[in-house]
Amino acid sequence: MQYHPRLAALSGTLVFGYLIVKEDLLPGAPRVTTDMQGLRTSAGRHLGHTDWAPMMQAQVDAFADCTGDHNFLHVDPEAAAQTPYGGTIAHGFLSLALIAPVTQRLEVTDAKMSVNYGLDRVRFPAPLPVGAQWRGSAEIIEVTDVSGGLQVKLSATIEVHGQERPACVAECLVRFYG
Repeated sequence: MQYHPRLAALSGTLVFGYLIVKEDLLPGAPRVTTDMQGLRTSAGRHLGHTDWAPMMQAQVDAFADCTGDHNFLHVDPEAAAQTPYGGTIAHGFLSLALIAPVTQRLEVTDAKMSVNYGLDRVRFPAPLPVGAQWRGSAEIIEVTDVSGGLQVKLSATIEVHGQERPACVAECLVRFYG
């Protein structure tokens, strides 16, 4: 792990590389725990919601540094205030990264490992403004057999408090191997 000067403002967080994941994202609804056999019949099961959490400018700045995407809409509050957004917004891909703790609510007790296999569909219907509260949720929509395990398709959403449309909606594929 490398030191990054902008991370000093993010006390109480875990830092993986430069990506910031708040420690309190997993609280909220309890984890959904099952085994491989139970997972086969879990389509339609909701994984619950994370707690509401603020999107902080320091998170957006660190993500910009990590990815090299320093578009003023994300990192320049004064210039972004002059746009229809009225201020800085999180990167779409930062909104997508917030889904990781949501999918980790699914715990498969007898799986030896799980891997993010990919995404089938991703949309960013609305911005996630800096300072806004957001939370994530997911639902299992399909479970299929793959060599050595099971593939789970989850419909995951990042909601923004007080906004009609979500910041991110994605179909995530996670594989569990037994």
